[in-house]
Amino acid sequence: MTAPRLQQGILVVVDDPGWRKFRGLLPRLKRAAAAAEKAAKFRGSSSFTVLLAGDRKLKSLNRQFRGKDKPTNVLSFPAAPNRDGYRGDIALALGVTRREAKLTGKSLADHAAHLVVHGVLHLAGHDHVRARDARVMEKLEIGILDRLGIADPYEAAP
Repeated sequence: MTAPRLQQGILVVVDDPGWRKFRGLLPRLKRAAAAAEKAAKFRGSSSFTVLLAGDRKLKSLNRQFRGKDKPTNVLSFPAAPNRDGYRGDIALALGVTRREAKLTGKSLADHAAHLVVHGVLHLAGHDHVRARDARVMEKLEIGILDRLGIADPYEAAP
């Protein structure tokens, strides 16, 4: 039996074993990635990698590629156009994601799913530098997450 097309091209790599402590998280993140991939309407076949790392790894990547010497929650690295349909890489930091989830009253699974969706949309060319673009991206994120049963991540916690 083969996996559905949407999930065939999504590789999840666990670099920090702390991510494995969250039961059922990996399939949930794959579903979030597939939902974002579908909403992004990638043309043709597509694939990408989601790296679940620690803060140290994200700090290093953030410093190397963005010149910021601190860990961040998610980084996206869109690939140059290619015949294989490889869209790029997304990396999440466990510690930052965990702290943000706790601070906002969200579950780690919901927050991590949001970050994966956010990362996939970046691979599709969306950004949030300008306010108008941020509104478009946030609306897409909210819709994708709603279809996954995840509350609006931009709504203030009660």
